[in-house]
Amino acid sequence: MRRRCGLVSHKNVPVPLKSISVQLQVRDHVASVSSSLQYVNEEEHPLEAVFVFPLPRDAAVCHFSAKIGEQEIVAEVQDKQSALDQYDDAVSSGQQAFLFEGSDGSSGVFKLSVGCLSPGQNASITIIYVIELSVQADHALRFCLPAVLNPRYTPAASAAGVPEISSACVIPYTLSLSVNVKSPDRISRLESSCPLDPLVFLNSDHTHATVNLSAGHRFDKDVELLLYYENTHQPTAVVEAGVATAQPGSLMGDPVLMISLYPEFPADLMASLESQGEFVFVVDRSGSMRCKMHRGKGARMRIKSARDTLLLLLKSLPMGCYFNIYGFGSHFESFFPQSVVYSEDTMEEALKRVENMKADMGGTEILQPLKHIYSQPCYPDHPRQLFIFTDGEVHNIKEVLDLVKSHAYSHRCFSFGIGKSASAALIKGMARKSSGHAQFIRGTKRMQPKVMQSLRFALQPAVDSISVDWTVPEGVTVDMLSPPISSLFQGQRALIYAQLKGQSSGKTEGAVILKYRLKDQPVTNQLQFTLKPTEDTGRTIHQLAARSVIRSLERARGADAEAVRSRIVELSVLAGVSSVHTAFICVNKDSKQTIRGPLLQRRVPVCYRFQNFPVMYCCKRKRESVAPVVYVARRRGRPPTAAPLMAPPKYELEPQTDPLLQLVSLQKAAGCWELNAALADVFGKTEGEVANHRPVQVDGSVWATVLALIWLYSCRSNDQVEWQFVSMKAASWIRSQKPDGLSQCVCDGNVLLGCHVTEDVLGI
Repeated sequence: MRRRCGLVSHKNVPVPLKSISVQLQVRDHVASVSSSLQYVNEEEHPLEAVFVFPLPRDAAVCHFSAKIGEQEIVAEVQDKQSALDQYDDAVSSGQQAFLFEGSDGSSGVFKLSVGCLSPGQNASITIIYVIELSVQADHALRFCLPAVLNPRYTPAASAAGVPEISSACVIPYTLSLSVNVKSPDRISRLESSCPLDPLVFLNSDHTHATVNLSAGHRFDKDVELLLYYENTHQPTAVVEAGVATAQPGSLMGDPVLMISLYPEFPADLMASLESQGEFVFVVDRSGSMRCKMHRGKGARMRIKSARDTLLLLLKSLPMGCYFNIYGFGSHFESFFPQSVVYSEDTMEEALKRVENMKADMGGTEILQPLKHIYSQPCYPDHPRQLFIFTDGEVHNIKEVLDLVKSHAYSHRCFSFGIGKSASAALIKGMARKSSGHAQFIRGTKRMQPKVMQSLRFALQPAVDSISVDWTVPEGVTVDMLSPPISSLFQGQRALIYAQLKGQSSGKTEGAVILKYRLKDQPVTNQLQFTLKPTEDTGRTIHQLAARSVIRSLERARGADAEAVRSRIVELSVLAGVSSVHTAFICVNKDSKQTIRGPLLQRRVPVCYRFQNFPVMYCCKRKRESVAPVVYVARRRGRPPTAAPLMAPPKYELEPQTDPLLQLVSLQKAAGCWELNAALADVFGKTEGEVANHRPVQVDGSVWATVLALIWLYSCRSNDQVEWQFVSMKAASWIRSQKPDGLSQCVCDGNVLLGCHVTEDVLGI
């Protein structure tokens, strides 16, 4: 794949980006972003240039135009191969041509090819994209404009004959930004990481407002905007009128409705823990997991720390849930063909296999095990939670994140990056795309506390049994454009798109009833909406709805590939939005100027401070009857194929087993302990000493479990985050036994262990 980036001048200086003007239109939870970028060719020769733009990963480009001098040409969406052929033909015949396409290899990267830009000519490029705004932990909607709209990928080092040229690290340009917000909900405030002018409300109910970025802003950091609505969790329904010039009955010709669903999770509910759920633990077993957690004394191998963590996790799971464990490297394997019910037998079987887990599976290939997990049917009323542990990089982050996002409504990912080499983009991306939680374990930090913190999040309840019912007049039908939603987790928001077909002779309003269940409590919301808005409402919702359908088609399996491709191209062209099979193309056929002299080719390293690798600028040579130069982008770090196994580390004695882990390993799945010598050893006692102090009115298991709780609260109180679920299961088990003389049991236990823990503290 070619990685041609940027525009280079004849004086060995990159062509500067002169200015950027951005208009942001927000409707409820979605936005349309229009960016105009000004460039100029200061060369003495014509150039064919390539710009690479880092757009948001989930953006759908819906407009591209270029203004050369006083003449503006607007691109149209075409089948990608047809667009590429047309571009090549235009450039080779001396016409100005522009090609805008998504990069197949990098999510969030779009390439803009500008053909035959004459010396001294200005180029004004306008790109419009639509996007669903992400929800933050404090319920704000977030928009971010990257500080550097310049290339961020490096062409291959094998581009022989291209001279190296030094360049300044900062390319100055100006920025103007205006924001227009409109929503059914009242706007509370709008905050930014950069200075803003005062927010101006355009109506009395504060549902329409504008704001501008303050003049004189230095675009040396990302511009982050945080939008707050007053009734954050109130569902909304927004209808966008069909496009007047589009065919009635088509997606663009009919009104499209967008429903925003962001359920509220009360604080008292979040304090409780679910016994339902399916927990899938996915552990990196590549060769690098043999490395030590850190370089300090007593450091354990990463795989050993992962085994200890799995012990804690398995002992902490609630009875009645489902679970499975996967190991992956160059291939993958699972403990069970499918997730099994958590019981004493299945837990013990899993623990035996955990003890034998080694870092012996080659490279780091996470995509295939994830595909297999996602292909397994979910258990009803048991939301699936993935705990993913890895210490490496992967070459196909885009594919992995797209896969995770496509299953976000039924799977949540809790990801853990182990060591300095763990990919932050992968770890954070998997958690963000699925409303999970990301953690990094580096240096001397222990893995177990971070993992158990995430388990608490995973055990909190989720919204399920989500349904959408419609009430519309006779003659009107509703076509759902979004895939079904099986569940929503705390902090997760769903946008549902639907097409309103047909005409009503009388009524002008419809209603949608949203129903869901939160911890067995039914919730119902009814929203009214107009069937046909009279005002011009734009095309943002239509385009995002089309993108939703296109994404579903791109993920379709077992279907006729060519038929699916044709449908994607049809929708992409109809809605004017980008897809993997289309590109934007425009040709200035009035430009017949003959190219004089060769098109220049140089390689310019440019510092890009937000990445860990340099950026190269280059432009393409003049086309001749020889094979073109092809640039191949190579990622730094781990190669995409399975890496060879590392040399086995020198033998070292493992540090002595932690008494806490010894105690946890002895707990039964139901939450109790048995009275035996191994348990007594944790307390520093003999089995006889422990047995002789047992109150006569309680049995051995109750006595052993009370002692274990006393020891945890007295001797390992600083590590409570690690054993909190172990103790909760134990206390619940004791209460279920309804033993006599429990207070005396606690008193005798304190005497035996030399502690002072009350019955209330133990929660029994």
